[in-house]
Amino acid sequence: QVQLVESGGGLVQAGGSLRLSCAASGRTFSGYAMAWFRQAPGKEREFAAAISWSGGTTRYADSVKGRFTISRDSAKNTVYLQMNSLKPEDTAVYYCAATRNSRVALTTIDYWGQGTQVSVSS
Repeated sequence: QVQLVESGGGLVQAGGSLRLSCAASGRTFSGYAMAWFRQAPGKEREFAAAISWSGGTTRYADSVKGRFTISRDSAKNTVYLQMNSLKPEDTAVYYCAATRNSRVALTTIDYWGQGTQVSVSS
């Protein structure tokens, strides 16, 4: 079992930055690919960013590419999402996720965090 706890959400003006953190506990962290998904009001949960278990490979949704950066610190069992140049359309609940599957998708996630709210005002 892996427990994921997100933090760092909040309210920010358009153009601003936030850094989300996801602390993992329980079973070994290193064997899991980690990801961030987000869900805006009235919309389905969608993929935002992912990082391989080694940290050597990252992938981003087109909507966040060039603005968001995912990283992980295995010594701290923590994954981060640095969000820059935020837009009102980035407003959503952001969820940390872990999977042992090589393919990161909604259907392959093994563990979810409880989510953290990010609100971007125009």
